[in-house]
Amino acid sequence: MIDLLVEPMTYAFMRRALLVVAASGIAGALLSCWLVHMGWSLMGDAVSHAVLPGVVIAAMTGIPFSVGALIAALVAVALIGGVREAGTVREDAAMGIVFTALFSLGLVLIARFPSQQDLHSILFGSVLGVRDSDLAQVLIVAAFTVVVLLAFRRDLIMVAFDRVQAHALGLRTRALLALLLATLATATVAGVQSVGVILVVATLIIPGATAQLLARTMTGTMVLAVVVALAGGVTGLYFGYYADLPPGPVVVLTQAVLFLVVQLFAPRRGVVPRALAATRARRSGMMAA
Repeated sequence: MIDLLVEPMTYAFMRRALLVVAASGIAGALLSCWLVHMGWSLMGDAVSHAVLPGVVIAAMTGIPFSVGALIAALVAVALIGGVREAGTVREDAAMGIVFTALFSLGLVLIARFPSQQDLHSILFGSVLGVRDSDLAQVLIVAAFTVVVLLAFRRDLIMVAFDRVQAHALGLRTRALLALLLATLATATVAGVQSVGVILVVATLIIPGATAQLLARTMTGTMVLAVVVALAGGVTGLYFGYYADLPPGPVVVLTQAVLFLVVQLFAPRRGVVPRALAATRARRSGMMAA
């Protein structure tokens, strides 16, 4: 067993991949607690797809991929906010319009410059091909996301649970929401390198959704979300290595399996415990009658 765990780490590319999966997983897991609670899953989907043209342009111009992806993510957030503030369409429609337009722009750029782009690695990640410079970028943006979310944790929790009360207490709710959107952009940039543009939304949703089924407080949800992300990320990376499968999709599938198990067997909210409790209640009612 020890040999199975140690052998992959003898390769430098696996050590870099593990660091990327861990860093992006922690950042995405913490943010997912807010995205799931506030119903911002579609926003995460929109931003994750909208970074594609930024990644492609970064590859074309030779600038760091995180810079291009971050600029594209911030542009997407600004465009969604602008379309929404115009009041002509609903927020979900604004997200759909912006992210499909930017994603299509990215695909057009890839088609226009096919020799310079690897569509598969952009869409589904290339964590095993991470270079030292890529690793440094991921660590920086992931660290920014984690530090911001932890430093403003109390204020962001207040805004998430009761925005009106938070405003009444003197909190700058609009600034805090803008900060949360900025962390969404940075967490997306961190996750793109490990699981790609298409699948990064899963790492921004699954850990928080899984943790909510188990925890009763926001702090507990954050801790469990990180555990789910790390367990799914590390397990998926090892399984992909030994099964000769692409790590990105395997990481997401592993997290999805964890969610399914928790959804079925979570002590208070799981499908099976609730079904058993309902059966016991019916039996007690029949006996009492």
